[in-house]
Amino acid sequence: MSPTFIVLYIILGAIIAYSLFNFFNQRRIMKTLTEDDFRAGYRKAQLIDVREPNEYEGGHILGARNIPLSQMKQRHKEIRPDKPVYLYCQNTVRSGRAAQLLRKKGVQDLYTLKGGYKQWTGKIKTKK
Repeated sequence: MSPTFIVLYIILGAIIAYSLFNFFNQRRIMKTLTEDDFRAGYRKAQLIDVREPNEYEGGHILGARNIPLSQMKQRHKEIRPDKPVYLYCQNTVRSGRAAQLLRKKGVQDLYTLKGGYKQWTGKIKTKK
């Protein structure tokens, strides 16, 4: 086997290992809730939509605040660390990244919507 292939296999292995680490780390730091469980608790929590503003304006869960993942580092202080945080995005990838960032900033009580906004069947609001 040529040295080029060995290097490519090492890089591929590192990418897979990093992805698996992030996946399991996100599972550890936030709890994934079914829509029913999410609906039962989000009114007593901080409901954060981490999608971009154009996605949010196209439709969002009633009562959600929009703090896009792309702005989370600058705006994380808007989130109270002493209250539960319910995160959602389109399909849970960005909410996992947001949870990792918030955990580093001291937020402990983190939840995400299983399947993300795509799976939501409850009330929504759209910008007119």
